[in-house]
Amino acid sequence: MSKEFATRAENYSEWYNHIVTKADLAEHAAVKGCMVIKPYGYSIWEKMQQALDQMFKDTGHENAYFPLLIPKSFFSKEASHVEGFAKECAVVTHYRLKNGPDGTVIVDEEAKLAEELIIRPTSETIIWNTYKGWIQSYRDLPLLINQWANVVRWEMRTRLFLRTAEFLWQEGHTAHATSQEAIEETERMLGVYADFAENWMAVPVIKGKKTANERFAGALDTYCIEAMMQDGKALQAGTSHFLGQNFAKAFDVKFTSKEGKQDYVWATSWGVSTRLMGALVMAHSDDQGLVLPPKLAPFQVVIVPIYKTEEDLLKINAKVEEIRKSLISKGIRVKYDNRDTQRPGWKFAEYEFKGVPLRIAIGPKDMENGTVEVARRDTREKEVLQMVDLDNKIEHLLSQIQDNLFQKALSFRDQNIRRVDTYDEFKKTLNENPGFILAHWDGTAETEQKIKEETKATIRCIPLQAEERDVKPGICIYSGKPSERRVLFSLAY
Repeated sequence: MSKEFATRAENYSEWYNHIVTKADLAEHAAVKGCMVIKPYGYSIWEKMQQALDQMFKDTGHENAYFPLLIPKSFFSKEASHVEGFAKECAVVTHYRLKNGPDGTVIVDEEAKLAEELIIRPTSETIIWNTYKGWIQSYRDLPLLINQWANVVRWEMRTRLFLRTAEFLWQEGHTAHATSQEAIEETERMLGVYADFAENWMAVPVIKGKKTANERFAGALDTYCIEAMMQDGKALQAGTSHFLGQNFAKAFDVKFTSKEGKQDYVWATSWGVSTRLMGALVMAHSDDQGLVLPPKLAPFQVVIVPIYKTEEDLLKINAKVEEIRKSLISKGIRVKYDNRDTQRPGWKFAEYEFKGVPLRIAIGPKDMENGTVEVARRDTREKEVLQMVDLDNKIEHLLSQIQDNLFQKALSFRDQNIRRVDTYDEFKKTLNENPGFILAHWDGTAETEQKIKEETKATIRCIPLQAEERDVKPGICIYSGKPSERRVLFSLAY
């Protein structure tokens, strides 16, 4: 990385911003708090979408689309929901512009809406109002719907991908005949998110349940996956909510059971967003630039020719076309960069910074020897490989890189999980070596809030899977009162 920019150790925030912008993932938009996702970044997001979308369909879900604009009155129907989002809502009050006296464009005051419209911060209200017309009988259940959309949550202190006023996401909204079915759906989708994070993003996660303070507005229970970034902070990578019958009651969504009785349906919602792009950058990248897991890389292999004469280039072009076709037949995404506007060294640096998993260099001597030079982005190691059976060798290397990135991130996380038994030890650990902290908590919202106010650390989750020693009773680090078990604390994004 250029010396004018900070390393991870020097300034993690500056390092992150530099990676995102210089690797052509995104940039700040003309609208304050919003971002432009550039083609290279959007290609990664598309890979995420495609993988997740298939996972949703494999678990029986269908895609639909609901309006961007939601009547304000809908938010009044579920009190805790509106309270949770009221301060983040963008409100549409008028529906027309007109020319002003000085040639500017102004709002037509006569075109005021009878009822203000909210740009969706999330879609529970508009969707449950719609479901009222879709659900009458147990035969209509379960209703398993997903939506790919954008949302707006008015943020003024923003960071590309991690926190922007507008972002892209998917939101699942399902309706069920029983609470048990809804809970099973909530847990199933949490598992889908964990599977995607670990097997596609190569990011290990801890599955857990949120405390009452941290639940989604209007939910009875919120489940989450928490990932550790390279600065030791936590990033919530996905959430799945058991909504009970709250939204069904608010919007009067009832069904007739097999026994002929009427009851309110049981609901879930779940979502992940372009915040996953930020997690991808922070979990794997280094001081030389972006590092991408092969499964999500826009192209997994870049081939760069090294030549002096046009004759050499023509020969290399012909050989590369053979190599390219054999790799494509394996489903490998390949780019051949034979532009004559940049030297090979410049190209090497560009693709290294953009995190391309494998780089192949081929020149006249390689042609004579039947070899290529292959460079790995994850370890930055180079080796010379015979062209014979190259497609299988490359396929194997990509699999190795995917696994190596996961194991490296897993090792880092596990080395940075600590158990503490006193508040002084807790604060010292946060100060000196942030990471995940397992500590006893008395279960009260008051204690949770005090710890947050004094240290900025939050309870990320109550882990669903824990070692036996962590689920034994103890003493709360803050209040000294009895604690049922340890919970996971961390500083977070």
